[in-house]
Amino acid sequence: MNVSVIIPALNEEEPIMGVVRALAATKVPDEIIVVDNGSTDRTADRACAAGARVIPEPRRGYGRACAAGVRSLSPECDIVVFLDGDGSDCPEFVNHLVDPILAGKYDFVIGSRTRGQREPGSMNFQQILSGRSAGAILRFLYGIRYTDMCPFRAIRRDALERLGMREQTYGWNLEMQMRAARAAMRILEVPVNHHRRAGGESKVSGTLRGTFVAGARILATLLRIAFERS
Repeated sequence: MNVSVIIPALNEEEPIMGVVRALAATKVPDEIIVVDNGSTDRTADRACAAGARVIPEPRRGYGRACAAGVRSLSPECDIVVFLDGDGSDCPEFVNHLVDPILAGKYDFVIGSRTRGQREPGSMNFQQILSGRSAGAILRFLYGIRYTDMCPFRAIRRDALERLGMREQTYGWNLEMQMRAARAAMRILEVPVNHHRRAGGESKVSGTLRGTFVAGARILATLLRIAFERS
């Protein structure tokens, strides 16, 4: 089965080359797609130099960038992996996500930073609390146990296409988890390690405004999907 990796990136010129090269070194991906989400630095150039296929998505929004990457997947792709381009996710754990799908046991495998080893300062209190709170709500709604909304995840391409993803901003990850749970997909959560970002500024936790906006979008996504008709 062919594996494609999608990396949404906005002003990640410092870490992006290392992320792409570390992924390539695992020999897992058949293609690495970096979606440049309107960067004003050399993110696109550095990703291309590292060997990634770079796709532009000038309209800002995490979900828009992920969706642009999905639209750009090669026809041969069977499994889609998502991770961030800031160097915080650990590419060497990609096998932990992909192998259970390759074995035919699961459709969707998500990493859990809270169950893995976290470098001090890599996650703030709000991120940990929001992941556990969302997990508790989803367990009540669907009976699925999540402990995190980690962006590092893998999913069968045909399963992803059935989800009908719509979220264009920070609620993308939660939407995927909710729709996968509601569709009764075979879901596995595995511990993954997590580092502090390798460069640049976080769009979510780097500023008070970013934290508030991301939190509002995640909450809106949770309510929208929880109350929408199947």
